[in-house]
Amino acid sequence: MITPHLDSGDVPRAPMIAPSLLSADFARLADEVARVADADWLHVDVMDAHFVPNLTLGRPVVEAIQAVSPVPLDCHLMIEAPERWAPGYAEVGARNVTVHAEACTGDPRDVARDIRAAGALAGLAIKPGTPLEDYEDVLRDFDTLLVMTVEPGFGGQAFMADVLPKVRRARELVDTGHLRLLVEVDGGINADTVEQAAAAGADVFVAGSAVYGADDPGRAIAALRAQAAAAAGA
Repeated sequence: MITPHLDSGDVPRAPMIAPSLLSADFARLADEVARVADADWLHVDVMDAHFVPNLTLGRPVVEAIQAVSPVPLDCHLMIEAPERWAPGYAEVGARNVTVHAEACTGDPRDVARDIRAAGALAGLAIKPGTPLEDYEDVLRDFDTLLVMTVEPGFGGQAFMADVLPKVRRARELVDTGHLRLLVEVDGGINADTVEQAAAAGADVFVAGSAVYGADDPGRAIAALRAQAAAAAGA
């Protein structure tokens, strides 16, 4: 298998919107997945009730979602022992598999290597209180950086604007060639906050209730994408 990684052709020319399945109706998952066919990625939160105080779903459900999803899966693993579990999500077809820096017991680059070897892009997530500078060298081996703009574990939280300096720093590192990755933000992203995140330099925007709570998710996705594009170009 060819190990995937980002090259210049993978960097999007337009902002990417990743609806969060955490805000969907879990009793109608196949239908809810189909409602966001216009998205760029589908964000799937995997929680184990240990790393975060919430429990969602695991690999078998992700595999079932992958089978019916019209868009690539972006799996965000909020779990302990990601070294053990992360490659399995790549093996079932996820496009991007993100682990938390705080959960890695060894070198996060080893997890990135295993995720890539299993066929997916590798992402590293950091909590709001985790300094980016602690991982700047490590991020050379990752394809995405997920900056949490809420505390991980639950949807529907308020956007934390004080995290945006980390997004700006990541954007600077990418633009100056020190890193080659996508900058993703997750938490509280909606019509009132997406422009702030885009102006700071984010590429990928995880939006839960802003998409799944809309009467027309496709229109909500398009509106968020347009807002982000305008703010990024300002």
